[in-house]
Amino acid sequence: MLVKITRLSQDFNDLPLPSYSTIGSAGMDIYAAVSNNLIINPSSTVMVPTNLAIELEPGYECQVRSRSGLAAKYGIFALNAPGTIDSDYRGEVKVILSNFGSEPFTINRGDRIAQLVFAKYEVASLVEVNKLSETDRGTGGFGSTGV
Repeated sequence: MLVKITRLSQDFNDLPLPSYSTIGSAGMDIYAAVSNNLIINPSSTVMVPTNLAIELEPGYECQVRSRSGLAAKYGIFALNAPGTIDSDYRGEVKVILSNFGSEPFTINRGDRIAQLVFAKYEVASLVEVNKLSETDRGTGGFGSTGV
């Protein structure tokens, strides 16, 4: 699939565009476009700019996901993950990062902060009915099928 991408400011031309780290990577690494270091204190959340905007074909979304290394080593997660960038959004891609660790974490210019995964989706049509069909599970919710 072809995704159009633009830089919003020339101030960050030195930063790479999102890219796959390996041939088997599902997600593209995306980089922090910050002029000054950004500190995320424990139990805090920040919006990290990327200086990028994208244009997707209708029927596709771009999911913003945590980087496993940041999550495992430092407790840094992309909040609302996967976040969705809709095909009609043309604003800056920003990454919501939260610090669930016990130490402040510093984001530097050009740090890999998240990954982007592109996915096709279906547009659903809802039909209101008076009753849904019966199943063995029925209305059993969280944990109802066992642990």
